[in-house]
Amino acid sequence: MTKLRLPGAGLAAAIIAAAGLLAAPTATAEVAPFPTLALPFAAGQQVYSAGIHSDDGSTGVKNAIDFSPADRTVRAPLAGTVHLQHCAGGDWVTIDHDGGWRTGYYHMEGIKVTDGEHVEAGTVLGSTGNALPCGGTSTGAHVHFTLWTLPDAPAARSDAGNWNGVAFGAVSTALATAYGEPIDGKVLGGWRFTAGEQQYSGTATHVTDNAVTQLPGRFRAKL
Repeated sequence: MTKLRLPGAGLAAAIIAAAGLLAAPTATAEVAPFPTLALPFAAGQQVYSAGIHSDDGSTGVKNAIDFSPADRTVRAPLAGTVHLQHCAGGDWVTIDHDGGWRTGYYHMEGIKVTDGEHVEAGTVLGSTGNALPCGGTSTGAHVHFTLWTLPDAPAARSDAGNWNGVAFGAVSTALATAYGEPIDGKVLGGWRFTAGEQQYSGTATHVTDNAVTQLPGRFRAKL
């Protein structure tokens, strides 16, 4: 099981601790094994992926992968509860799943879900885009998909998972250090994603027939 650091005094302390300005909290919590996730878009279509990378595209845990499906429609890969993270520039979407897991969806436009909404796998979340509600950069419409682990206890998760007003620079560095979970080795929708040595690289392997796509690259998201 994955071990998770718990923030000792709320979100601000977690950010400061992860930035190295305060001693990191030592408490841990068990997180459930990685769940069975679909890809965050409908199967059967062509999709381009820029590859696996850290949340800020530079350093740290490689918990992010960019997807550009042909239909530009982003969908929930698993049932869960939506939390809209709000900044001056708008909202971005996270979904909390059972067992302490969270998925994130940055750059989306035309968000179709509301804060606190329960969604099922396949629910439309919005469209790929270049939105920068909390800052950052984007080139070409896509969804910046991220993996996270949070405390599973409701009160602790509410505290640790409230990222309202947190700039993308802090989410992608301090929070990614504290809560980011590597994409490497994870299976999404029947595809195993393996990180490369460099940022924005890796492979997507279809687990049924072992067909391998080098990333960055384009593949058909067959089941």
